[in-house]
Amino acid sequence: MARTSPSPLYDIRHIINDIRHVYIPFCSNTIFSEANMLLPCEVAVKSLVPAIRSAIARELTQTYGLRQKDVAGLLGVTQTAVSKYTRHVRGIVLKIEEVEEVQPTLKEIVTLLVNGRISKYELVAKLCVACEIIRQKGLMCELCKLSDPSIDVQQCIVCHSDIHFGHQTSKSEE
Repeated sequence: MARTSPSPLYDIRHIINDIRHVYIPFCSNTIFSEANMLLPCEVAVKSLVPAIRSAIARELTQTYGLRQKDVAGLLGVTQTAVSKYTRHVRGIVLKIEEVEEVQPTLKEIVTLLVNGRISKYELVAKLCVACEIIRQKGLMCELCKLSDPSIDVQQCIVCHSDIHFGHQTSKSEE
C-alpha cells in the first residue's frame, strides 16, 4: 500500500494543536487576559519556518544535487527533517514557491549555503528577513486566526506595521 502525504488541512490542524499544547500553559501564567494569545513568531515557528526550510532544502537537493545529510548540516536540522521537506510531508502549510517577493532572498540563501559563504548567524538573519516578507504580505494571518479564533485579522497590525525587531521606523529615518 502506497503512503500518501497528509493533506495541508491536516498539517494545519496538527500545527495549531502543537502550538496550543506548547504555548497555552506558558501564556496562562502571564499578565495577558487571553490564555491563548500567541505571538506571530510562535505561529511562524510551527508553520512558516518549516515552509521556508522546505523550499531551501528542495532547491539544494534538486538543483544542486546535495545529499540530505549535507543539507541537514547546512540548515541545522536532522536528515529526517530534510527528507520530510523534500517529500512535501513537512513545511507544506504555505506555498513559499508561489510568493514572488521572497524568491530573491531564498535564492541568496541557497547560493550562500552552496558556496559556504554564510555563517549560522547570517543564515538566521536571512531567514528572519524571509519570514518578515511573508508576514508583511499577510500570508500568516489565517494561521494566526486558526491558532486563536479571537483574533480579528482585519484589526491586527502586528505583521503589517513598521515595527521590526523592536525598532519602530519613524518617517524621519526613512
